[in-house]
Amino acid sequence: MTKILAFSFLWYLTGNPFLAILILLIVFYVLDRRYVGIMPNIFRPLQLGSRAKRLKQDLGANPHNTSVKLDLARNLIERKKYQEALPVLEQTMSVMEDSADVHYELGLCYLKLGDLAKGESLMLRAIELNPRVKYGEPYLRLGEALAGVNPAKAVANLEQFRELHTSSCEAYYRLGQLYQQLGRTEDAKQAFRETLVIYRGLPRYSRRQQRRWAWLARLK
Repeated sequence: MTKILAFSFLWYLTGNPFLAILILLIVFYVLDRRYVGIMPNIFRPLQLGSRAKRLKQDLGANPHNTSVKLDLARNLIERKKYQEALPVLEQTMSVMEDSADVHYELGLCYLKLGDLAKGESLMLRAIELNPRVKYGEPYLRLGEALAGVNPAKAVANLEQFRELHTSSCEAYYRLGQLYQQLGRTEDAKQAFRETLVIYRGLPRYSRRQQRRWAWLARLK
């Protein structure tokens, strides 16, 4: 009812229903980004693209700067450009061969590109170097990748992830998604319920960043 009244008021003010809808969408987007966080940041791709351009320029000026290479690889991964990130990470690996983070990121690229054996090997090496690397993220990524080809191994990885991630709404929500994918409906429901329980127990200052996952879990 409130939305209808707001739309009617804006239509009256602007004299144009399409402009009124546009204004409402902008208002809802701003409010969501400020208080809820369900909608994606529509400016993020532009920010990442601009950042990548600057990193490539820096790398052109200093091709041996490992830190810039790593930043560029992570930028490409966030943009899902795994094939492009792969050679950058492999160059980084030659300098940072004991880095659990680099093994994880390289393994992620191989998993996303369909080379499950190599991806799994790199993920396990990352865990060997640091059992809590990325707060257990390798287990979740392995669970995602193996869900369709080896459900038993996927579940084992998910359970390891659950043990490490006890206070992350995102972790439990994504766990629920994977259980759904595996057809484990009751486990999925339990994971979504645990998402909401964790959210309610969070201190007020940290709820903003976790609110999106609580809302999505509630919808499930």
